[in-house]
Amino acid sequence: MSDETTTIAELRRAVADFVAEREWQKYHDPKNLAMSIAIEVAELMEHLQWLRSDQLEAALAEQRIRAGIREELADVICFALAFANAADIDVAEAVREKLEKNAAKYPVEQFRGHYERPAAGADA
Repeated sequence: MSDETTTIAELRRAVADFVAEREWQKYHDPKNLAMSIAIEVAELMEHLQWLRSDQLEAALAEQRIRAGIREELADVICFALAFANAADIDVAEAVREKLEKNAAKYPVEQFRGHYERPAAGADA
């Protein structure tokens, strides 16, 4: 399995099967899953917590740190896919719509190479 050959649908089904085999559906409501995503993101951030930006490349090259980051990222993605399953959200459609919204909010001509907070009243 790789990003090049695996679909979002296949990953969603793998997560759904994992949950169903353990009969965990009763725990996987959107509120609990949103909390789980936040917890796993915090665990991901712990791996980078005290690093300066100029230390990131070396840290990501260190096998132990990279393995921990990889595992926490997988947890975040698994819970996000479980959330999509529980809330019946089409992930691909949601991402495409959000990218379109962000493209309108952050036009290339204005934001290429830098970021500034959009003017008040712009959609989030």
